[in-house]
Amino acid sequence: MAEYDDHPAYPVGLRLTGRRVVVVGGGQVAQRRLPALIAAGADITLISPSTTPSVEAMADAGEIRWERRRYEDGDLADTWYALVASSDAAANDAASVEAERTRTWCVRSDDAEAATAWTPATGRSEGITVAVLTTTSQGRDPRHSAAVRDAIVEGLRDGTLAAPHHRTRAPGVALVGGGPGDPDLITVRGRRLLAEADVVIADRLGPRDLLDELPPHVEVIDAAKIPYGRYMAQEAINQALIDHAKAGKAVVRLKGGDPFVFGRGMEEAQALAAEGIACTVVPGISSSISVPGAAGIPVTHRGVAHEFTVVSGHVAPEDPRSLVDWEALAQLRGTLVLLMAVDKIGAIARALISHGKSPDTPVALVQEGTTAAQRRVDATLGDVGERVVAEDVRPPAVIVIGAVVGVGTGPVTGEEASSRG
Repeated sequence: MAEYDDHPAYPVGLRLTGRRVVVVGGGQVAQRRLPALIAAGADITLISPSTTPSVEAMADAGEIRWERRRYEDGDLADTWYALVASSDAAANDAASVEAERTRTWCVRSDDAEAATAWTPATGRSEGITVAVLTTTSQGRDPRHSAAVRDAIVEGLRDGTLAAPHHRTRAPGVALVGGGPGDPDLITVRGRRLLAEADVVIADRLGPRDLLDELPPHVEVIDAAKIPYGRYMAQEAINQALIDHAKAGKAVVRLKGGDPFVFGRGMEEAQALAAEGIACTVVPGISSSISVPGAAGIPVTHRGVAHEFTVVSGHVAPEDPRSLVDWEALAQLRGTLVLLMAVDKIGAIARALISHGKSPDTPVALVQEGTTAAQRRVDATLGDVGERVVAEDVRPPAVIVIGAVVGVGTGPVTGEEASSRG
């Protein structure tokens, strides 16, 4: 095909819905390519004596028609597009000849230069399809295509490639869980919505580093709730969400962890619903699981703990407002994970011990988990109240109680080692 050498491929998007497509060969190439053809709505016939289990499952599900035989001349009749990917070189050559004769665009997995079409490296993000083809003087470079594709798709997903002046996102509010603190642990969807926002109402425990990446026109409102310090009342937060959304703005409520794990996210969602404002909830990685994991502590472990319970410790056990059954928790054999409990841990430990929990039960306190300031302090249920004071442990910290504390084998820094007692 020397006449092709001096000309680049012409990119085009094929609309294959309801149109006949033939795939020759049922191996790994077909397994990778068939899902996209199925998603495009193509009428697919697979011609192959055998297939991989995954391809066979597609046939069993009725997504493709499988003719269990070798390719024969005439198989490409009335075909719009063909993918030739068998291990039989002679059959591949014959199929290419028929495709040329019938003017059917044909992809060859074994010989790109003999093909009349090439499959680009393809990725998708929020209704956008990215297809990349690269060529060099020596021919195609699919690895370079895939690398360029990945860079573009990642940029679209995390918001670093955005077109804010052309976006079609309707005004409304997104309650975004920012994860435990490390900015890399926010979800892809959360980061993309953050990049598209007009207004961001941010918690103190959200991934603060991401705010520095926002364009200058984005209004950032500090909704910090500092323990025993300055805070923005929940009613004021709700009203700010409502007012900015009604002003036609795309609003992101950036919260630490997950919006619905002790994050008052449902209160905000209910306030928005009462005003008829569209609300999108983007789950986040909860600190109750991620922070212990970052400190080398699994909340469950085979043969050690088959359950874990996440408890809010912002109200002391003896407080009449408490909704926690501490007596029942003391009887559990699994892991207890306490959030917002640093100043109440002494009282909580006494309550658990009084209801039968052993004073020797291991305890770990992980402060500023997943961030550069992460610090772990180990204790027991009997001395954790004193250890918190002696080590000056401050919020935010996740407290883990149970045998799993001794299971972890994560790396220990010098600072962490000096904090263990």
